[in-house]
Amino acid sequence: MDAYTELSRIAATLRRRAEAQLALGIPLSRSTGPSPFAQSSIPEEGSVASDNSGQGFLNMPGEENPFASLAHEELAQKASGCTRCDLCHTRTNVAFGSGSPDADLMFVGEAPDHDEDLQGLPFVGRAGQLLTKIIEAMQLTRDDVYICNVLKCRPPENRNPLVDEIEACKPYLARQIELVKPRIIVGLGTFGAQFLLNSQERISRLRGRFHEREGIQIMPTYHPAFLLRNASSKRDVWEDMQLVMAELERLKTADA
Repeated sequence: MDAYTELSRIAATLRRRAEAQLALGIPLSRSTGPSPFAQSSIPEEGSVASDNSGQGFLNMPGEENPFASLAHEELAQKASGCTRCDLCHTRTNVAFGSGSPDADLMFVGEAPDHDEDLQGLPFVGRAGQLLTKIIEAMQLTRDDVYICNVLKCRPPENRNPLVDEIEACKPYLARQIELVKPRIIVGLGTFGAQFLLNSQERISRLRGRFHEREGIQIMPTYHPAFLLRNASSKRDVWEDMQLVMAELERLKTADA
């Protein structure tokens, strides 16, 4: 590729990124965050601010995952009739997951909200519409990625997930990750990020860099619902997604 063609490609990419930034409601500035062409910032092993005691999201200490033998459709069917916690008595539908079952990029949120409970799909309400814009700004579609939550059932009044609810749903998410085999997971919000990293750190301290867990790069960032109330944090999320895009490109290049 000659220098002119390469510069034209870079200019076109920067223009698309700027247009995407404006579409997300983020004003352009002289500095718009990390270069999309820079090497992704992955800390050295041991630098993750979390409890790396070996009890990761794929490990089931002291017990075998009861869904270890299930394929994706079988797992979704099992979840649809789940009674592992009391949320089965208050839910309308289980919001299991959506998107490509072999995606390189996976988004993991916290729990279904009212709209997701009614439709039985993750991220379809206002927060989901914003997530769709973020994914499209990354030059992807919802069909290119996999989207799910830590909890598959909506907590009443959208309250925070309880510890026993997270533990009850853990085997489903663990098996989803095993089946999809994503290379990068974006942890959306406090509970999504803390679950994936087995950490109690605040999302504001976790975001902005990759954390490697069981061979998968984890990028914690703010939940779209938080962005609806705090528009100023959209720039932080966009910077995080630029790192994700750069890492996806690096992995693609390494595979070539």
